[in-house]
Amino acid sequence: MVTKSIPNLFTLSNLFMGMIAIMLAMTGRYSLASIMIIVAMLMDGLDGRVARALNAQSDFGKELDSLSDVISFGVAPALIMYTISFQNIQPGLAWTVTAIFPMCGALRLARFNVQSGIPGYFIGLPIPAAGGVVATLALFHNNIRAPYFIVTMLLLSYLMVSSVKYPNFKKVGIPKKAIAYAPVVIIVAIIVAVFFPEQISKLVFIPLVLYAGYGLKQNFDRLLRRKKHHDEEADKVFRSK
Repeated sequence: MVTKSIPNLFTLSNLFMGMIAIMLAMTGRYSLASIMIIVAMLMDGLDGRVARALNAQSDFGKELDSLSDVISFGVAPALIMYTISFQNIQPGLAWTVTAIFPMCGALRLARFNVQSGIPGYFIGLPIPAAGGVVATLALFHNNIRAPYFIVTMLLLSYLMVSSVKYPNFKKVGIPKKAIAYAPVVIIVAIIVAVFFPEQISKLVFIPLVLYAGYGLKQNFDRLLRRKKHHDEEADKVFRSK
C-alpha cells in the first residue's frame, strides 16, 4: 500500500509547487515563482517513472496528475505572466489571454486521458512544456513588450490543442534502485535553484522554447505539404481539361 502511494506523493509535490508559485507571484517574487514551476516539472517527470518502476500505475494517479498539471502548468504560469506583464494593458484582453491558456491546457489533458496516443509521441504540446515556457519567458519582461507575450501565449495555447506530434521522453524509465536517490536529487536541485533563481530559469527557458518551436516547424511543414498536394491536384485537373 505504501509503495502504491509513492508516485502520488510526487504528483502532490508537483501541485504543492504550483500553489507556492502562485503565492510567490502574488507577492512579486517572480524569479522564485518561475523556479517553483521548474521544480514542479521535475516532480511531474518523476511521478510516472516512479510509478512504472514500482509497478504502481493506476487510473487514480493518472487523474490526480492531470488535476495537478492544470494548476502547476496552466493556472500558475498564466498568473505569473499576468502579474508581471499584463497589468497595464486593456483588462479584457489581459483577462481573456490569461484564461485561454489554462483552458487549452485542460482540454489538452482531457484529450490525453481519453484518446489513445501514438507510441513515442504526444499529440499536442504537453502542458508542462507550455507552462515552463510561459513561466520562464515572463522573466524577460524588461526586454520584451506585452503584445509579444500575448502572441506567444496564444501560440502555445494553440499548440497544446493542436494535432502536432511531439517526442515523448516520459517513457524513459529509471532503475528501481535509483528511486531512493530521487529525494536527494530534488533537494539539491531546489537548493541550487533557490540560490540562482533567475539564471536557472532563463537557462531552462532555452530547451523548452526549442521543444515548443519543434511543433511550430512541424505544423508549418505540414501546411506546406498540404499546399503542395493541393497545387498538384489542381495542376492535374487543369491538364486533364
